[in-house]
Amino acid sequence: MLRAKTGLPASPFMEPEFTLTVGRVRPAARVAVLRQDGEDAGFFPYERGALGHGRAIGFGVSDCQGAVLKSGLDITARDLLRACSLTAWEFDNLEAGQELFTPAVAEGFDSPVIEIGEGYDVYEEQLRGESPKFLKSTLAKERKLGRQVGEVRFVFDERDPAMLRTLMEWKSAQYRRTGRRDRFAKDWIHTLVGLLHETRAPGCSGVLSVLYVEDRPIAAHFGLRSSTVLSCWFPAYDPEFAKYSPGLILHLRMAEAAAAEGIGMLDMGRGSAEYKDSLKTGQLRVHEGSSTRPGAGAALYWVSREPSRRAHGFVRNRPRLAGLAQQTLTRIGKLRGN
Repeated sequence: MLRAKTGLPASPFMEPEFTLTVGRVRPAARVAVLRQDGEDAGFFPYERGALGHGRAIGFGVSDCQGAVLKSGLDITARDLLRACSLTAWEFDNLEAGQELFTPAVAEGFDSPVIEIGEGYDVYEEQLRGESPKFLKSTLAKERKLGRQVGEVRFVFDERDPAMLRTLMEWKSAQYRRTGRRDRFAKDWIHTLVGLLHETRAPGCSGVLSVLYVEDRPIAAHFGLRSSTVLSCWFPAYDPEFAKYSPGLILHLRMAEAAAAEGIGMLDMGRGSAEYKDSLKTGQLRVHEGSSTRPGAGAALYWVSREPSRRAHGFVRNRPRLAGLAQQTLTRIGKLRGN
């Protein structure tokens, strides 16, 4: 109820089910409950670390973070941290509108979205006007896939856990190829995704979407949905079919199916990527940073985290350096694969 009154997009990452599921795999997960006049006035999910250093719940995988507070609640970030015995609280996907933590923002990022509230046909017509070559090429590849390989079919909400395992295997291989840290090598993330696939609640349900040729899966995506938002999370495809752009076909079919379910937005998450630029109709804004309160613990936090964050930001904001960094990661990935 409190969340609905904020007017912010109904992100499934901000729902109780996500926090409760993270709590099953992260023992340090906590939720502060704020009370006013004998009633619940706010909820603040977080993970508590050493020396009172806190992080957003599901830090590293959560795409929407913050506190759920009653409008007009008289509290400061410093008060909240003190009540939770935290010296610092770190976030990397703080949603827009989190005024309590706005002074602690260090950097902002676009999170591209696909708006389908008026229906898929309207979205496709918009693509036809703004990205005609992209849409024509993707639809042509889908038809070519059907002619050359076999019947193409799409399942929006696949419940088979074997398909989820296939997706995670593809994604892990992609992480290795590109020299990036394999998220699914972490037991808690692997387990969390499996648990969320089983979660069925109005505000937070796991959705596994799969593109098949005949009975063979060639692309898949796992994300979370509320009644109005599908948060895109883990997309991957079989490299054998790369020439058909199965990931792009998958996203178009996801948008079509989501619109039919009454979902108004696909949030593709923070970060730039060519496929996001081709598909997006707009963007949300998310932020990273850390809220601290004075003391030795905050100083230790700054020394341990801030130099690394600033170094990443320095590279990220300079396209040439970022490109060189990506080339290096790709070379590392190839070496690992040999």
